[in-house]
Amino acid sequence: MQSNEPANEPAREPAREPIFNVPRAVMAVIGVMAALHAGRVYLLNPEENSQVLLAMAFIPTRYAGFASEIPGGEIAKYTSFVTHMFVHADAIHLGINSVWFLAFGSVLCRRMGAARFLLFSMCGGMAGAAAFLIAHPDLAAPVIGASGAVAALMGGVMRFLFSAIDSGRGYLLRDDPASIPRTSLAAALTDRRIVLSSLVFVVVNLLAIVGFGKAGTVGSIAWEAHLGGYFFGLLAFALFDTALHNSSLYGGKFE
Repeated sequence: MQSNEPANEPAREPAREPIFNVPRAVMAVIGVMAALHAGRVYLLNPEENSQVLLAMAFIPTRYAGFASEIPGGEIAKYTSFVTHMFVHADAIHLGINSVWFLAFGSVLCRRMGAARFLLFSMCGGMAGAAAFLIAHPDLAAPVIGASGAVAALMGGVMRFLFSAIDSGRGYLLRDDPASIPRTSLAAALTDRRIVLSSLVFVVVNLLAIVGFGKAGTVGSIAWEAHLGGYFFGLLAFALFDTALHNSSLYGGKFE
């Protein structure tokens, strides 16, 4: 006799989510920074380490006629706008920048795609260096670290963070950031939350002068680079963002 009951099927295992769902481009940047730091610390002697750091650092006096006297020479006047982002003072400096790069970079990379994300990060770091150069054209102190680029990522996220919150879909920042509407620049500059967040960012960086000293002193923070990167990210985000949305679903002003 043939049974009408369905045959027993082996139980299917539930789909497994990766423990660390981080875009490859983000991990690649962090990996390069970590490998470069480890190489400098463990493979070079102190003098060689110092020479490599200075060659890659952004130093304003390169542009005041002293490039030939600084490691890296004339070519570093151009390369250091980018290379300074990849060198860090110590493991703590590297770790802090890596954590923030991971947090903001993962959201933006999923939204923009790897190529545009990397270009946006690089331009943000360059904007930070340019801001520092404008503020201190004759300073001989080196500027190093990815914090200018990280600040740009933070500024970029501001252009769609509150859109996700207002819609009650904050989870989209993790799951599908490309589906979140982008706030127009005009609306962003008048949104109280974005303005307040930006003011807090400025104040915190200015307070760094009290805690860590002015530019050029040992352990000082290049707050000028932070502000330059942040406002670049906030103001120029739409030039790199490709996500398209139906703004009528959210009842706001978007571009």
